[in-house]
Amino acid sequence: MTINQIVRNTVERLKIEGKVWTPDVYSETFCSEAKKAGFAVEDCSGIDRFIPLMDKKTQEEVKQYRVKTAQELIRFLISKMSRMNPSEASVLVETLSSLTQVMAKSTDLLHNPDASALAKKTITILETQGGKTQIELLRQAWENFVTVYDDAFLTKLAQFGDVDKRNLKKTVEGLSGDAQINGGANYKEVASLIILGLSPSIAPKMSDDLSKLAQKVHEEPDYISHATFDNEIKTAIAMRIALDKKSVNELIRSLDELLGKLSAQLIDLIERSDISSVEIKSIKKDLEGLTADKTGDFKTAHKRLYSIASALEEKVEVLSKDLKSHNEQVVHMGTRIATLEAELAEANQASREDFLTKLYNKRAIDEFLLLKEADYERHGRHYCIAMFDLDHFKAVNDTYGHDAGDMVLKAFSRILKEEGRTNDIIGRFGGEEFLAILGDTNLEGAKNFANKVRLHVEEARFMYQEKRINLTVSVGIAERSSYASLNNTLLGADEQLYAAKKKGRNRVEPA
Repeated sequence: MTINQIVRNTVERLKIEGKVWTPDVYSETFCSEAKKAGFAVEDCSGIDRFIPLMDKKTQEEVKQYRVKTAQELIRFLISKMSRMNPSEASVLVETLSSLTQVMAKSTDLLHNPDASALAKKTITILETQGGKTQIELLRQAWENFVTVYDDAFLTKLAQFGDVDKRNLKKTVEGLSGDAQINGGANYKEVASLIILGLSPSIAPKMSDDLSKLAQKVHEEPDYISHATFDNEIKTAIAMRIALDKKSVNELIRSLDELLGKLSAQLIDLIERSDISSVEIKSIKKDLEGLTADKTGDFKTAHKRLYSIASALEEKVEVLSKDLKSHNEQVVHMGTRIATLEAELAEANQASREDFLTKLYNKRAIDEFLLLKEADYERHGRHYCIAMFDLDHFKAVNDTYGHDAGDMVLKAFSRILKEEGRTNDIIGRFGGEEFLAILGDTNLEGAKNFANKVRLHVEEARFMYQEKRINLTVSVGIAERSSYASLNNTLLGADEQLYAAKKKGRNRVEPA
């Protein structure tokens, strides 16, 4: 799907929903359509792509001050950085350089071109603002990895094919399952070798699939001579490599985040300094180029970062006086905004919720039906409508009173929630009538759901003032694909409900 098609889908959905075409509404709808189409649009992620890069304390502050846009995030980080000691940046850069070199060497030992390429491209960000001691400990851990890592086990695969220590994928693809071992009679030695090769060299343990294969080879060594084993071992080794790559990705993520975080902090410091305009532009250009180039040369990255940090250490003076004078006003405004947002969310929820059963009300159900219909017309996603009506409900009110009737309605709504799936939309359609929209469900699946609800109601104990109220429910079901339109489907469900009532109640139609 192209971006133009996504735009057309966005316009079409806005027309269906009848919303006011403000920039925010259009952006939200466009991003929703892009996500549905599997189209990644960077602008749609907002500030979400930056939040995981921050330490937990900073994330909490961003949430507390209701930072929503990139501009607000920049202003917030500027404010936070006003309290940072500029000399810390130089210490972090020096420690980072040593850590980067060791991690690059470690990653290059993985015999995998993709992992090596990833190490060379690593530039940005650390999720925490770790101090020099923490980074030094991490650097030492990588140094230990380089020291003890041993790839001698790979040479044992030479009897099955060529071993390329720089590319394990190529080695695996070249393995042959036809090699004769000891005249084809004894496979135990090779079986032990294969089990050793299945053990991840970096990841802490095997996956379940690798463990099962290793156990099978251990118990049945001659299994390696089977025709299917060739592809199976290739798949297994690929899984093992994937486990190691995942572990490496987690380890170098800290380096990735440190570089980006440091770059952002330095730019923030520049914008708060008294450096002349020409000097600021020059340093900012270097910093922005560091991120844009995505250089994999760690020595070059270190040199550029160290040069920038040295310049900043000499020239940057943090401007905090104005921020302190306005801090109280900012906090007050943030509190007021949070209160207004909470009130707005509560009012919005109330407008879509039935006051008694806490299910969706008819207004919300109508909106969901339009969305389901749009999905059906555009993508052919089927759905069914199930309409429920409590049998002889008027008699409950007349016999026990309206309080008892309200109790029965709330109890029935809980049954609907218990039996429904997380993606089913259930609401009160009016009086004792309820409606369920069952997405991606055919008629048979809808009947199964309706009968589960009907039996649950029939067996339930509805008690009011120590008196049991016997209750049943009738259900009418309509499948969208069997009708010409949404309105006809609703009418079909209503007609089936009438048929269930006419045939004696406590049943599902079509039966």
